[in-house]
Amino acid sequence: MIPMTLAEIAETVGGTLHDVEDPSASVTGTVEFDSRKVTPNGLFLALPGARADGHDHAAAAVAAGAVAVLAARPVGVPAIVVPPAHTAPSRAMALEHDTDGSGAAVLAALAALAHASVTALTERGLTVVGVTGSAGKTSTKDLLAAVLSPLGPVVAPPGSFNNELGHPWTVLRADETTRFLVLELSARGVGHIAHLAAIAPPRIGVVLNVGTAHLGEFGSRENIAKAKGELVEALPAAADGGVAVLNGDDSFVVPMALRTDARVVYVGHKDSAQVRATDVVLGPDARASFVLHARGESVPVRLAVHGEHQVGNALSASAVALECGATVAQVADALSGATAASTRRMQVHERADGVTIVDDSYNANPDSMRAGLKALVTMAKGDRHSERRSWAIVGEMAELGPDTIVQHDAIGRLAVRLDVSQLVVVGDDRPARAMHQGAVMEGSWGDEAVLVPDTDAAIAFVRARLEPGDIVMVKASQAAGLGRVADALVAGDTRDTDTTEAGQ
Repeated sequence: MIPMTLAEIAETVGGTLHDVEDPSASVTGTVEFDSRKVTPNGLFLALPGARADGHDHAAAAVAAGAVAVLAARPVGVPAIVVPPAHTAPSRAMALEHDTDGSGAAVLAALAALAHASVTALTERGLTVVGVTGSAGKTSTKDLLAAVLSPLGPVVAPPGSFNNELGHPWTVLRADETTRFLVLELSARGVGHIAHLAAIAPPRIGVVLNVGTAHLGEFGSRENIAKAKGELVEALPAAADGGVAVLNGDDSFVVPMALRTDARVVYVGHKDSAQVRATDVVLGPDARASFVLHARGESVPVRLAVHGEHQVGNALSASAVALECGATVAQVADALSGATAASTRRMQVHERADGVTIVDDSYNANPDSMRAGLKALVTMAKGDRHSERRSWAIVGEMAELGPDTIVQHDAIGRLAVRLDVSQLVVVGDDRPARAMHQGAVMEGSWGDEAVLVPDTDAAIAFVRARLEPGDIVMVKASQAAGLGRVADALVAGDTRDTDTTEAGQ
């Protein structure tokens, strides 16, 4: 963030100073919500959590170097206090444990602080890029950081920091040296993306796709499209530099061009796309090669990340980089060397015994599950003399609403159609049973498809049967906790010394 005195911060967020001896003391360090990560001259956010209230850790944060605490009540150390909010913000993902409105108050203050900082930085030349979509946001964010880095310093969120807490927290990572700020914007309802975009108004907005993630909360893909389109509505007009990068292959995204005054750039496989891919080939390692066409030039690209779905993400990143001053050759070179910065997104671990673990356990929806299974099978076929055994360890895809059972059944059937060697469905609930039953009904027999009740059972089942050379993908929504399975399988071979990453 830009350096600010405690008095300036208090004025910005509408707070009052408590136990502050020097109002002119400046915050020049980072803003943190974890007291263990406080840096010298930083600012600590006192937020309620599942196991502890941040107000109880205020003194420790100041002892660790924080100049002050942003809090909802006096805490006995230098603090900027904002009154508890009785009306929560438009979305409550980060407020699950906020019983008295203190968390909402601190989040609102955080948003105001982030807005003030990014406004000042934008006036000094910072370019803000926003990315949204039902799938691929985090992978695209990582690719954007890679293609923009040759043009100047980039700040992008670690992992999926894309809600009311992670979004402004990321914004405040940008300082006077930052040239590009890349932000993910997620939504669980109409109005959520508009709220985030107001905190840090983007000049360039990317809409990747409209799928079925969070369908249970939105009710329809039309409502999802309505929410995702709030990003392009927040862009400045073309005359003021606004650019909307839209997936020209998605029939729900294309009409968003009518919802913005920004200049529209389409990406995709169609001839009409200004940035497009042809001659897409998926290699035996599930890494895609293609020819990138843009601005009258054609340049070959070979992605370092896994999965054919990454081509669309790469095109969106390419379009943004070109708008920011990169050449087509620069973009192609950066894409070819770009790996994922975010964990548990098609993160590939090569064990010393020849077993490959693909940890894609951070999240899942029907679109990303299909892409993951296809990548798994491609990697299993590879370029070896004999095909490797493929394992898919999968769990519930959350928040699909009335389509939950149908969608899980379809994934089970797809695993059989793709000829996955071994399907392990984890969970003791209707979605898991539907996925397993779909595989059985599609023609799986014997132990080719099994249903186990929990992660412990999954670990035991796989460890007892895993053989050198096998390839295993672990994927489910985060709530399923399958990251524990992936960690156990990676740790199952103590000789494992090498990991490579590829994101989704």
